[in-house]
Amino acid sequence: MAGLGLRPAAAAGAWLARLLGALHPQHRGARAERTVWALDLPGNGDSALPPAADHPTIAAVLAEGLRQLIAPEALPLDVVGFSLGGVISAHLAARRPELVRRLILVDTGGLDTPMGAVETARARGLEGEARRAALRTNLLAIMLRHPESVDDLALHLLERDGPRGRLKPQGLVLPDKLLEVLPEVACQVDAIWGEFDGPHPDPPAQEAALRSVLPDLDFRVIPNVGHWVMYEDAETFNRTLLDMLAQPLRR
Repeated sequence: MAGLGLRPAAAAGAWLARLLGALHPQHRGARAERTVWALDLPGNGDSALPPAADHPTIAAVLAEGLRQLIAPEALPLDVVGFSLGGVISAHLAARRPELVRRLILVDTGGLDTPMGAVETARARGLEGEARRAALRTNLLAIMLRHPESVDDLALHLLERDGPRGRLKPQGLVLPDKLLEVLPEVACQVDAIWGEFDGPHPDPPAQEAALRSVLPDLDFRVIPNVGHWVMYEDAETFNRTLLDMLAQPLRR
């Protein structure tokens, strides 16, 4: 499961996010106010690889899928994109503006800012406790801030979904695949960041990069969490996101 979408009960609009299987606690609070759509992006989970691994092709595939899944009266969407999904969502918004009303980026790369020094462990070929230890190391290096956040569910999701992420992110993100497309995005764009994001550290630097294109950006930081912010502090993330979605559009 690599996506999440919500629609207000009595209003047109929905949001779509790549949450890397992170629907565990996060979607329950949101579901009370929104209809939840959970989707696998192209090349992730049960979705087939796109015909070509480039943004125009992926945007076209997403647009066709959304039109098949979501009723015309629920369009345009409020879109939330996490990590790689934020870059993909921005390219979707730029190429299919009729589908996207609002875009909220969550811990997204592609801003030509310095990457974090991430050191991972090799898990391939390991079994039992040795494999679990390697997976814990990798979650703490990339996704989570606190050892106690690495629970059985987080380990299960990494074990299950990691191999199903067949779309290689580097060429779709680095160094500036988000920054270069943001001037073409007509809808409102805001952002949420984890204070201790590992791959994309230093929220003030990320905010400055975004504000170089989007001076009126609403940029919010979730304290004391890592990259997988909606998993590590679902309550704060959910409250922050729903508050941002409730704000009037600026454009």
